[in-house]
Amino acid sequence: MAHRRWAGETVVPLLNRLALRLNLMSVGSKDAEGDLMQKRKLGKSGLEVSALGLGCMGMSFSYGPPKDKQEMTALLRTAVERGITFFDTAEVYGPFTNEELVGEALAPYRSKVVIATKFGFDLSGGDNRPGAAGVNSRPEHIKKAVEGSLKRLKTDVIDLLYQHRVDPNVPIEDVAGTVKELIQAGKVKHFGMSEAGVKTIRRAHAVQPVTALQNEYSLWWRKPEEEVIPTLEELGIGLVPYSPLGKGFLTGKIDETTTFDKNDFRNKVPRFTPEARKTNQAVVDLLGRIGKQKGATPAQIALAWLLAQKPWIAPIPGTTKLSRLDENDGSLDVNLTAEDLRQIDSAASKIIVEGERYPEAMQKMTGL
Repeated sequence: MAHRRWAGETVVPLLNRLALRLNLMSVGSKDAEGDLMQKRKLGKSGLEVSALGLGCMGMSFSYGPPKDKQEMTALLRTAVERGITFFDTAEVYGPFTNEELVGEALAPYRSKVVIATKFGFDLSGGDNRPGAAGVNSRPEHIKKAVEGSLKRLKTDVIDLLYQHRVDPNVPIEDVAGTVKELIQAGKVKHFGMSEAGVKTIRRAHAVQPVTALQNEYSLWWRKPEEEVIPTLEELGIGLVPYSPLGKGFLTGKIDETTTFDKNDFRNKVPRFTPEARKTNQAVVDLLGRIGKQKGATPAQIALAWLLAQKPWIAPIPGTTKLSRLDENDGSLDVNLTAEDLRQIDSAASKIIVEGERYPEAMQKMTGL
């Protein structure tokens, strides 16, 4: 029997893959092309998305020069054909160009996909490098940002609107109230937050129910398990992990000798210094060992682990390559047993990850 391969490793045979997907379906449904894909609901909101979404930032921003527009358009449309219905962007990505890309590429499928975008940065200063822009969540700014996003996304409603980072100068009740008004006006369907602290989440949720929190969460960043995830479970809020593959590190394709483009954000991330990468290889080695047992790649194990944590978690790995899109999709067919998860947790608990996940200025914007 022919085997499907990614990165030189044999994974689940195609026929078994299809059969396993039938067994694993959370909600049985087909996309426009008839493909089967696991679906998940984000908390109690009822917002249904594909179990794996697609983070679109890297197509235009942060990881080196913007990628070819035609190639990225083709990739986005192929993702829909693969059954992905959940796409993540933000006005600051570019800025603006990523929303334009996503809006144009997904226009033919608009009624069949969920598009999430974000407001919250002040883009009037001209310096829009990652982390350079200050925050701005004043009500009038939110409304202006939403009008711009609607235009660029070629839509009359935003499915999920996140506050990108908490603005300490604007009461979160005012932010939630403004989004509530936008929902009542039919311009937004669901309210989300990103990298917010639990007290802020509770205050916002009391004004306008929060559908989802977008937070970094992966096998090498597990702090959300301490307070954030229990709070989300209590309140019925979904979790959308970004960087579920550790900004590419957990794929096993980056090591201490890897060099990044001069415009790549990872050059400034403490966790990506050569010394830190050498130490943090232990996490990738763990994923590789489990992967060999399961016939899967390290990336597939990392995503399967996330998916196994809670049924209301929907990761959004980003990629600019079709081969990686298919590899990530294969994680849905990796069955990690309770014993597998116990072994992973036991081994991971012995690994100390070196380096902060953000430069100091950006780190200060999180957990407010």
